[in-house]
Amino acid sequence: MSLGAIILMDLLTGMEFDLFVPSFPELQSQFGLSPFWVESLLSANFMGYCLSLFFVGSLADRYGRKPIILQGLVLFLIGSILCLRAPSYGFLIAGRFLQGTGIAAPAILSFLIIADTYPLKQQQFFMGILNGIMNASVAVAPVLGSYITLYFHWQGNFMILFLLGLISVVMTLFFIPKHEGPLHKETLSLYGYILLFQSKPLMLLMAHIVFNFIPYWIFVGMSPLLYMESLNVPLSHFGYYQGVFAFVFGLGSIFFGLIVSRYDQKKMLTLSNQIFITGFATLAFVTILNSANPLLITLAFLPFIIGQIIPSIILGPLCLNFIPQAKGRVSAVLQGGRLIFSTLSLQMAGYFYEGSFRNIGIIIASFILMTVITLFLVIKNQALMKVVQRN
Repeated sequence: MSLGAIILMDLLTGMEFDLFVPSFPELQSQFGLSPFWVESLLSANFMGYCLSLFFVGSLADRYGRKPIILQGLVLFLIGSILCLRAPSYGFLIAGRFLQGTGIAAPAILSFLIIADTYPLKQQQFFMGILNGIMNASVAVAPVLGSYITLYFHWQGNFMILFLLGLISVVMTLFFIPKHEGPLHKETLSLYGYILLFQSKPLMLLMAHIVFNFIPYWIFVGMSPLLYMESLNVPLSHFGYYQGVFAFVFGLGSIFFGLIVSRYDQKKMLTLSNQIFITGFATLAFVTILNSANPLLITLAFLPFIIGQIIPSIILGPLCLNFIPQAKGRVSAVLQGGRLIFSTLSLQMAGYFYEGSFRNIGIIIASFILMTVITLFLVIKNQALMKVVQRN
């Protein structure tokens, strides 16, 4: 049942972002918002997440996973209530900030429960399975969110998030085992994080994982305005365009999670980089065309999503286990980097958005290029590849 609780937390983490995104046009109309301020609902969530996770990582290494997860979930519930009852935009953005602050704990600590228990190979298997389940939920979220918005308006999406959070609290209380912290408890200071930045291989791994994360979230954050307002995709169909990425990633993660231990992992990473290069070329093509065809844009971005699968399964657990006594802090820095850079890049995309795909495509293609470069450096790093091949 502990695996079920972890899966539920991952579902909540994935849906917390995507479920209410189809509500953007309705929120923009009701509160009289510009595209920049609509996107700020995502950025406020990211900022709360980032401010919280560094404390979460240190506290989890010091006191264990379960109590920190529970405190985070309670804070998430408070933020959900504030969003649900928001009489103005100020209350709504404050609620999104609290949701982000609270969701940091289950987001960065749920997989650590598995990392505390299983060796690296089995962690890769579970990473694939959990990625698949979580991304299947992410695939369903925009479709579900679209229909909830149609019938229950934007408040309905926050009600679903509240109920999922409440069930997660109950499951965590009864089914997540208590993890004992180390006998020697370090003081809660920035010094424990500085040690992580002194490891060049770890920083290279993190850099790749961060750049691998950004293009998808720029696309997710900007696609409601692009597809529904500029490309005239109806709300009832929007979720399918966005959900296909999470569906492909989730299905691929389950498949590769089952077979990853049977093949040369260095060769698999090289294959992924070739797929990334293909994704860069297809996205650059539709960007140069400044395509107004939503299906063509979706298909052009799909190779990048496929390329993400193998590195996330192989390199994610490797990164978390690189310094075993600091798993919580490593996870916090990793997630913090992803969210900080995603927030900045998403705000940049919102600022330069002019009602067409071109500017969005240029920004996304730039980050795909950084993904290609950093994965190439990871593959060429002998110290990292020895660890990959040994495990």
